[in-house]
Amino acid sequence: MIRIGHGYDVHRLSPERKLILGGVDIPYGLGLLGHSDADVLLHAVCDAGLGALGEGYIGKHFPDTDPAYRGISSLKLLKEVVALARARGYTLSNLDVTVIAQRPKLAPHVRAMVEKVAEVWGADPARVNIKATTTEELGFEGRGEGISAHAVILLRTIDIEEELEV
Repeated sequence: MIRIGHGYDVHRLSPERKLILGGVDIPYGLGLLGHSDADVLLHAVCDAGLGALGEGYIGKHFPDTDPAYRGISSLKLLKEVVALARARGYTLSNLDVTVIAQRPKLAPHVRAMVEKVAEVWGADPARVNIKATTTEELGFEGRGEGISAHAVILLRTIDIEEELEV
């Protein structure tokens, strides 16, 4: 059986935070505001995974009103989503993510992001695709006010023989 999910997230840029995308620290003078580390890429992936499982959205599972999630690494949130998927008998078939940011240039960091996300899922990095685009200076991303991300995920039931090999 397969399940498809879509996730979207956006956060405002701020000089008071460091920029973390896909679990990777990106050198830049601005970071993303949020209750957690505000990693829009991983938040979109979490939402996509939760959507595929019919489990709502990231705020339902990790509310910004809960002090336990203040400043938390979004890699930890993704680990919980992955654990939920595995408990339901699902694993990652493939994941496609688009990050929308005018600046900074993200291409030099994409490989590290892919490897971190794949590691959390326990998947071959070839199953994870991350790309970045600009908006040609249009909209809030183009003005450098924030960064957004879209994620589409395909989960499939776990093959017992495959799991024994891991």
